[in-house]
Amino acid sequence: MERPDLSHLDPTILAYIESLEAELGELRAAHTESAPVVEPSLEPSEPPGPFNVITVSATGQIKRTPRHLYQRQRRGGMGLFDLEVTDGDPPAHLVIADEAQPLLVITQRAKAFRLLTNDLPTAPIRARGEALANYLPIAADERPTVVTATRERGYLVLVTERGYVRIIPAHLVGEKLTPGFTLYNADDFGMPVGACWTAGDHDLFIATRQGQAIRFSEKAMSLPGGLGLRLETGDAAIAIVAVRPDSGVFLLGADGKGTIRLMAGFNANKAPGAGGKLALKTDQLIGAVAVKENDDVFIISRLSKLIRFKANEIPPKEGVVQGVNCMALRADETVSVASSQ
Repeated sequence: MERPDLSHLDPTILAYIESLEAELGELRAAHTESAPVVEPSLEPSEPPGPFNVITVSATGQIKRTPRHLYQRQRRGGMGLFDLEVTDGDPPAHLVIADEAQPLLVITQRAKAFRLLTNDLPTAPIRARGEALANYLPIAADERPTVVTATRERGYLVLVTERGYVRIIPAHLVGEKLTPGFTLYNADDFGMPVGACWTAGDHDLFIATRQGQAIRFSEKAMSLPGGLGLRLETGDAAIAIVAVRPDSGVFLLGADGKGTIRLMAGFNANKAPGAGGKLALKTDQLIGAVAVKENDDVFIISRLSKLIRFKANEIPPKEGVVQGVNCMALRADETVSVASSQ
């Protein structure tokens, strides 16, 4: 709009208009001047310690990076690039482990291998990693489907893609484990897709790709296991979590939305083997992990973006919800999640 002729106005009014124009010009100039971008403040980082973030690709490229190098962000951020991957070999597993804690690697054929975390060289956040075959006698056509930090006591509980549960005493996968030991017949029960460790007196929470879940007492499952969850057509189990009545389970969808589902609002079945009930409204559930209020949540995407944030930024719910945005995604999807104290 062109400035009209204001000469006919009272001089005091004209002076007032001109002062407003001058102030507006100064504000526009200040707005267009280049200024340093101020990033939003992040959560304080932790001091150096023994914990590591282990990232593993679908075909078995593995990397170990000290956990303190991953600065906490706010929930809903984009994260930062982590494991360098090639096309067709996206990240698949995310584990937090003490440097003195061995890893247990299980393949699609239910063959188990132990790997000392300290045997892996430390690497920066953005690095290629190394092939598991450099450390373990894994066959060329095998790939890891479960990677977990070991415990020396209790039980390793596995869930297969078909919903079967296998319970294995910890000593059978301990330091005397024969590399490549077959834990069960994968042809009969399906490949392992999730694992948790228990003391023998937990409840087991099994989640599926379609967001269904079941909870039942571990004591209701006989050794060495059996059918834990009856699956609907086209569905598959994807995770198993050891829980107690006051536990919270973080559920994450491929779209980056998640929630903490409180077990106080998810009743336990009297026996395993029943159908599931909806735990999270999602087109594709990719993971479930037990979390406490002060835990950190780690999420990695198919394009290898990794984010870390506090679990208390996610509102816990007793009922079924769609979840809140946990990670910003652009032509991407989440593939794995882990939690850590």
